[in-house]
Amino acid sequence: MSKINMKDYGLSDRFIAEAKLYNFSVGRIISQDKGTYKAVTEKGEFKAQITGKLRYNSVNISDYPAVGDFVMLDENDNKAVIHNVLNRKSAFIRKAAGTSNNDQVVAANVDTVFICMSLNKDFNLRRLERYISIGWDSGAIPVVVLTKSDLCSDIDSILMELNDVAIGLDIMITSSLANDYENIKKYIKYGQTIAFIGSSGVGKTTLINKLIGEDIFETKELRNDDRGRHTTTKRELILLPEGGIVIDTPGMRELGIEGADFSKAFSDIDELSQMCKFRDCTHTKEPGCAVKKAVETGSLSEERLESYFKLKKEAKYDNLSSKQIETTKLNEMFKNVGGMKKVRKYIKEKNKYKD
Repeated sequence: MSKINMKDYGLSDRFIAEAKLYNFSVGRIISQDKGTYKAVTEKGEFKAQITGKLRYNSVNISDYPAVGDFVMLDENDNKAVIHNVLNRKSAFIRKAAGTSNNDQVVAANVDTVFICMSLNKDFNLRRLERYISIGWDSGAIPVVVLTKSDLCSDIDSILMELNDVAIGLDIMITSSLANDYENIKKYIKYGQTIAFIGSSGVGKTTLINKLIGEDIFETKELRNDDRGRHTTTKRELILLPEGGIVIDTPGMRELGIEGADFSKAFSDIDELSQMCKFRDCTHTKEPGCAVKKAVETGSLSEERLESYFKLKKEAKYDNLSSKQIETTKLNEMFKNVGGMKKVRKYIKEKNKYKD
């Protein structure tokens, strides 16, 4: 059996250099289903599990291997044991379901993230801002892909709206009825990894099937409310016929945005902030606020500023338990009098004198 060229799977000089620090084989995670992994090495594909030591040393779920990770492992027959996860150059992260403060890596070592949004009734500019924020934060390069253009009668007006949201990003328009997905291929280079993110039913699976050249993933029709059904049940990393690698991720609506890169996703507001009179301007009531002035003159939409505030607020609470969120909210309410701690002290002193 001939050896697999791991450079086909994106193994670069950076990872090769780091792999030399260990006495194991280097592999890449190509699929994940709950606690079971499938990894590829130069010897072939193996079912893999992490060692007890790696599990013990993992502080968060994000320390576990994820699809796209390069790992150090040893192979035995058709099985492998994962000892180490090499440092990621990028990671797309969401909050793990059912946990209060753990992050889950959805895709690792991605070069280009295609943010897909359907041009149907489910089109949502504010949701797109959320995806762009997380796309930038992942370390990959975001590209906006507007799918199902055949369902939209006024694409020009939507593109005008996008100019204020997808600042500096490439925007592509595709349709399931045409072969315009070919435009995506210019982003696919040998050894480069791409991923598609977006809500269920926006056409990610259809695009991936077209890039692969066959329908290896199941697609389903939209529901009556124009929203899609989930069709991907596990993550996959797949080699493309013309070079490059694609990671298929489940459709996601609820995304944790802690640490999201607002400076890039909201670069227009960030630039205006530099001209505010006060360095710590909150863009609410302060005099000399360049952001509020831009809203008044119409150069910045009020909806975009509200979306900025909403996402910033969500990011503040994103990694907290319900009790911590409540405490944070109370401290915010009473910040002008020293926070909730001082309020409790004041009430305690007052009640003492009553007695």
